[in-house]
Amino acid sequence: MRSLKDLEFWFVTGSQPLYGDDAIASCVAHADDMIKKMNGFGTLPCAVVNKGVVTCTEEITKIMKEVNYSDKCAGVIIFAHTFSPSKMWIKGLVDLNKPLLHLHTQYNRDIPYATMDMDFMNLNQSAHGDRETGFMATRLRMNRKIVVGHWEDPRVAEKIGGWMRSAAGIILGKELKICRFGDNMRFVGVTEGDKVETEIKLGWECNTYPVGGLVKGINAVTDAEVEEKLAEYTSKYDLNTDNLDSVKYQAKCEIAMEKFFKKNDFNAFTNTFQDLYGMEQLPGIATQNLMSKGIGYGGEGDWKIAALDTIMKKMAEGMPGGTAFMEDYTYHLEQGNEMIMGAHMLEVDPCVAATKPKIEVHELSIGDKGAPARLVFNGKGGKGITCCLVDMGGRLRLICADVEAVEPKVEMPKLPVARCLWRPLPDLLTSAEAWILAGGAHHTVLSFDLTAEHMRDYAEMAGIEFVHIHKDINITDFKRDLMLADIAYQIKGIK
Repeated sequence: MRSLKDLEFWFVTGSQPLYGDDAIASCVAHADDMIKKMNGFGTLPCAVVNKGVVTCTEEITKIMKEVNYSDKCAGVIIFAHTFSPSKMWIKGLVDLNKPLLHLHTQYNRDIPYATMDMDFMNLNQSAHGDRETGFMATRLRMNRKIVVGHWEDPRVAEKIGGWMRSAAGIILGKELKICRFGDNMRFVGVTEGDKVETEIKLGWECNTYPVGGLVKGINAVTDAEVEEKLAEYTSKYDLNTDNLDSVKYQAKCEIAMEKFFKKNDFNAFTNTFQDLYGMEQLPGIATQNLMSKGIGYGGEGDWKIAALDTIMKKMAEGMPGGTAFMEDYTYHLEQGNEMIMGAHMLEVDPCVAATKPKIEVHELSIGDKGAPARLVFNGKGGKGITCCLVDMGGRLRLICADVEAVEPKVEMPKLPVARCLWRPLPDLLTSAEAWILAGGAHHTVLSFDLTAEHMRDYAEMAGIEFVHIHKDINITDFKRDLMLADIAYQIKGIK
């Protein structure tokens, strides 16, 4: 699976021949200057590539077809420098099957009141041209991102960069392969889902593989490989156990999974404690360390969350906050100080740790296996989101909640797992009610890097439903919006 740095976005400037060759030459020069400076800002996660000025149907259609067939191009940015008649955009926009951003800007920031003449007006009329182009995209019912403002404004660059990350999630999702070791936890509903429809919609490929094959790989790991993995563990984490045999077994598990994933190009995986026949332990630090390297994970066979974890990690690539598999575990219901504790029996990603994680070995009261080594730590504080993807029966719903995480300041000596604390917005009672009304899952992806806007853009590009729980939410309005969404999808012929 590729990285963000492997992708680029094409910049197409719209004009027309009406104003003469000099005007077209100015458009070319301006677009070139804009793109060079935008790439030099250092705030965009991917490169912008100048694809020139288009002035007719044939030029636009040719470029859009090239966008579709370029493996490196993850989307297109359009900007109408002059008046660009929108009928010449129809065929190209109809053909386009990659993310689209409409940048509503202009080359000059200020109006040159003292010197402007009609030549200036004819050349610099994005306020005119972009409305024409925008009409056609709306007429075609196209999902696209609209960013408004001067192209040198840092806020504009931030918006474009955020959209690039969301678009990358769409493109890279078509390369995503999920390995399921066994099925999902018995009798659990929310971890189920239509894998065929999800692959059609999002490109995620999900198949199951026998645990016996993994056990065979574990047994084939050499002592030298184990020692090398132990050195990796102790360089990253504090060793807080004398039970090295358990840590070594976890090392074998990780090495075997790493080899299997590399051989088959897997980017996410699931397992469940009910289906690990032949293994001595549940994978603890093995899973956690793999997640720290960008491999997505979903507990109890939750393949949708495993995939979402990978996609959100890719979208957040290069950002410092951390994006991790999480589970809503228990509540603190002190009035006025309500919080959620997120944790899991073993598998919490160390990328969200507040301090250096410790390697510990403890008995596990589930799974009927030996005591596994795992990373124990408190999660960091900061603003973030929690997201889940649920199958509503014929359609996917992406649910996103704004949260404020707090680093735990109390000792938890009898809880030997990683744990995070956060306050949902506007408060736990309202947020939890909305989450349950929307059918939100107990497994989530917690991100300190991405925002609801990233996830909304992603959902719109993917053509799936998006639900946002935020500080200004009103439950009555929220119920109405869920009802209207159901009606809208029924009208479309989707349950």
